[in-house]
Amino acid sequence: MDRKRLFQSVMEYAQGLNGAEVTYPFDETTLVLKVMGKMFLLAGEGGSSISLKCNPWKSVELQEIFAFVTPGYHLNKKHWISVEIRPDMPLEFYKELIDHSYEEVVKKLPRKDRETLL
Repeated sequence: MDRKRLFQSVMEYAQGLNGAEVTYPFDETTLVLKVMGKMFLLAGEGGSSISLKCNPWKSVELQEIFAFVTPGYHLNKKHWISVEIRPDMPLEFYKELIDHSYEEVVKKLPRKDRETLL
């Protein structure tokens, strides 16, 4: 799968998560996906990378294993990672990272908001 199609598939998956909403709070080219008003994914217009919320320990582990996973670009480096969209990586890899980001955000929501998502 080429980079553009992979990026489209990644974004379709993320937008399909329960309660996910597409916003453009910073500018007209930076897409931000939120759940209950909290960001879990950012993507620039070029489609070359995404930024995701990430547990600090998992972030370190991912950065040690994959050179294309770096601290979040213009974000809190401890809690966010930027991940290059690479055609040589399977869609499942990105889905797992998106699920982790989504779960990191959802688990910190108030109980009534979490229950709304169920």
